[in-house]
Amino acid sequence: METSYKNLSDSELVTLAREGDQLAFRAIYEKYEKPLRSRLSNFFRWKADIDDVVTESFQKFFAKIDSFDSSRDILPWLYTIASRTAIDHLDDIRREDEKREGFSKKDAPEDGSQPLTEVNPEDEIISSEEHERLIAYIAEMDPKYGTIMHKYMIEELEYDEIARREGLPLNTVRTRIRRGKAKLAEMMLRGEVK
Repeated sequence: METSYKNLSDSELVTLAREGDQLAFRAIYEKYEKPLRSRLSNFFRWKADIDDVVTESFQKFFAKIDSFDSSRDILPWLYTIASRTAIDHLDDIRREDEKREGFSKKDAPEDGSQPLTEVNPEDEIISSEEHERLIAYIAEMDPKYGTIMHKYMIEELEYDEIARREGLPLNTVRTRIRRGKAKLAEMMLRGEVK
């Protein structure tokens, strides 16, 4: 980071970035990339996942920089963006896992033997830790949202199946999942489970 930019306040950096100053964008990135990465490491074990969420979070921040209240600090806003982006990323991982499981079930050997997989024991341990952390966060939620989020993110049920099992209108399920994701993002932002 240029020495002159290191001494600028968040407000000054945002003002320069809004004017298209590329060094200001770079200074914001260099100032906040490590804290953001550190926060996300509480939730993801794979560097690639953290890299993806950090990159996407900064892209979203810079795309919306004109609406940022420059009287505020950048980091809390970035944490919020990153938490929501992380939830979306977890959702994508869940969908990929569903596709992969569907593919492997369809192509399973007819003799009942297990097909060879590329998952090693370390992958399973790390995945298990992330899964347990997600369960812990969901368990802390208000049951109104926690029950729905558990069925959606842990049991991996579709919206209509959740609605049927819970006896709720489909739109209510959609709303609770959307709000549940926001609440989960807030909990991730705090970075702690009771």
